Amino acid sequence: MRVIKIRKASDCREQDVTPEAIYRQRRAFMKGSMLGAGLLLGSSPLQAALNITGYREKVVTVDEEITPFKDATRYNNFYEFGTGKSDPARNAGEFDTSDWKVTVSGECAKPGVLSLEDLIDNKDLEERIYRLRCVEAWSMVIPWIGVPLATLLKRFEPTSKAKYVAFRTLVDPERMPGQKRAVLDWPYREGLRIDEAMHPLTLIAVGMYGKPMPNQNGAPLRLVVPWKYGFKSIKSIVAIEFTEQQPQTTWNMQNPREYGFYSNVNPKVSHPRWSQARERRIGEFFKRKTLMFNGYEDEVASLYAGMDLKKYF
Repeated sequence: MRVIKIRKASDCREQDVTPEAIYRQRRAFMKGSMLGAGLLLGSSPLQAALNITGYREKVVTVDEEITPFKDATRYNNFYEFGTGKSDPARNAGEFDTSDWKVTVSGECAKPGVLSLEDLIDNKDLEERIYRLRCVEAWSMVIPWIGVPLATLLKRFEPTSKAKYVAFRTLVDPERMPGQKRAVLDWPYREGLRIDEAMHPLTLIAVGMYGKPMPNQNGAPLRLVVPWKYGFKSIKSIVAIEFTEQQPQTTWNMQNPREYGFYSNVNPKVSHPRWSQARERRIGEFFKRKTLMFNGYEDEVASLYAGMDLKKYF
């Protein structure tokens, strides 16, 4: 196993890292389960890519127990399939993600359209164990499989005018029944500053737990930005656009008093309706202290040097 430590803050002790024997057993179990699932579900380019055992394993979060798969896939925020935490798992089972396309446009030299076949190049796939923290003060630790977003974006040669990257989710009420209700202004929109998008921690995830992305978790591809709240990690992406101006984002449009553009995990800034200072890991009874930037402060704090993080929240 190849373990690449991105976290310099942690510069963690050897005993803090998941023992290699345990990690290998987990990987072997997952790959065996995945191959069995592939036989049941049929073949696809994405499944074929994930069935290859050579993708790089990059352990980022250390000394934390991984959230059970059943919890990570049954307790979700995905309003396109319902507003209840169990709605996505119940309503997304028939969501067809075959022949998926992603349009890339805006301030770049080579705009284009990506299919999953174009997107997934096995040598770029990595597994990373990241925290996902939701603004409601609950969190999970998930092993994601994906491609560094920077690797994808560089293919399109963003110009000097590309100050931001905007993302958009599919709009299809027949396939996403939650969109039949105007609970949000569809489509779901998100955005990052270009340096955030190009940061090595930012991932376009196409799988989790050694398997293709479950529908309720954002199939077939979603954003993962581990130092931000989970709602920044937009799901089922169909459009990426390089922009010169700061793009609109769904929750900031919905309630700008409660949801800023940056949405960095900052325990010193309370949500107007609750404190962010402590969080509850799914499956645990007691709360734990919330870490600045979700525990990735050493890696990303420099992105916000000189900014008033209470104003730019």
